[in-house]
Amino acid sequence: MSNISIDQQRLMRRLRELGSIGRDTDGKLTRLAASDAEKLGRDQFVSWLHGAGLEVVVDRVGNIFGIWAPDAVTQREPVMIGSHIDTVINAGIYDGCYGVLAGLEVIETLRENAFTLARPVVVAAFTNEEGVRYAPDMMGSLVYAGGLDAKTALSTIGTDGTVLGEELNRIGYAGQEPPGFLSPSAYVELHIEQGPVLEREHLRIGAVENLQGISWQRILVEGDSNHAGTTPIEMRKDACYVAARIVTYLRDRARASDTPTVATVGCLTLEPNAINVIPSRATMTIDLRDPYETRLHEEEVALEDFLQLVAAEEQVTISVERLARTAPVTFDQNIVGLIERAAEMRGLPCRRMTSGAGHDAQMMARNTPTAMIFVPSVGGISHNPKEHTTNDDIIAGANVLLDVVQKLLG
Repeated sequence: MSNISIDQQRLMRRLRELGSIGRDTDGKLTRLAASDAEKLGRDQFVSWLHGAGLEVVVDRVGNIFGIWAPDAVTQREPVMIGSHIDTVINAGIYDGCYGVLAGLEVIETLRENAFTLARPVVVAAFTNEEGVRYAPDMMGSLVYAGGLDAKTALSTIGTDGTVLGEELNRIGYAGQEPPGFLSPSAYVELHIEQGPVLEREHLRIGAVENLQGISWQRILVEGDSNHAGTTPIEMRKDACYVAARIVTYLRDRARASDTPTVATVGCLTLEPNAINVIPSRATMTIDLRDPYETRLHEEEVALEDFLQLVAAEEQVTISVERLARTAPVTFDQNIVGLIERAAEMRGLPCRRMTSGAGHDAQMMARNTPTAMIFVPSVGGISHNPKEHTTNDDIIAGANVLLDVVQKLLG
């Protein structure tokens, strides 16, 4: 691995610049997929790609690629690096954007140092990773990897009633290339950890060796509305109480387990939602995650059994809708090893770890040797304007990415 390093000031300046795009009058950052705000972010990214002398290609689902492919290596499979630039509502500036801009910085650094390529290198910004406006999340990379048909993705109706394909066309990012038009030899994604492990253990780099599987379900509990004052407790079919039992069951089971399984109820609505009426309906979402498929399946079965039990005990009806299901991912051990060695050469404390969040890398890993690099998140905070990673850690992660990419390009 060489002793060259990325341009620190350029990377930090671009992170701040992109982080200023999509702010409302209160200063909150929101760049939902294919929105006017994200168009401005895309336009800025594309201008940087052109400024770096890269070929810019957009595929049918709006994924953006900046390609450096000298004539001598055009026909070889490229190394791909990247992430996404769409955000959640009221976001921080690092999630996704760091991986994209660091990827561009790596390519520019290699060009400026006259690095001789043995194969092309590509930086990618995938569409709709967050899944806030259009479901499912990680959509652009999922389509790219062949896990979802492009036509189906483009016909997706958003939370605001818009259609993804129409919005991409409106903002000028409905490309012509078929998703998957490039078949990478490797994909590496640099990302903030979005969790507390690296900071807690005083580590600088995470070599991500696997990624949790995710099971999303929507649960509908149907009981009976009745008067809050006149209906005895034992005669109630209280949808809210049943929902509370489900929440408690999930938390107690996770806490009692010696596995890293986690369970979250993120959404809960009640009807009729009146202070003096027993709720007849509770709608809730459940997010189950585990890095091993067998355990994730066990948790799904256990939840199904509990729902049947509580429905019988409380005389309510419970129905389940599966929203999304992604299997756990094991990343390429060779690339994970390259990350460890690059960190060691840079004098950066490192450990292997599991990603608790979903990323485009898990989709790319379906077809391509893939791994991820993590850097610490201060306080473990993400999806929040308080999201922060120190400049030193931002630069350290980008330099590790630079070193790994050089090895993969050799």
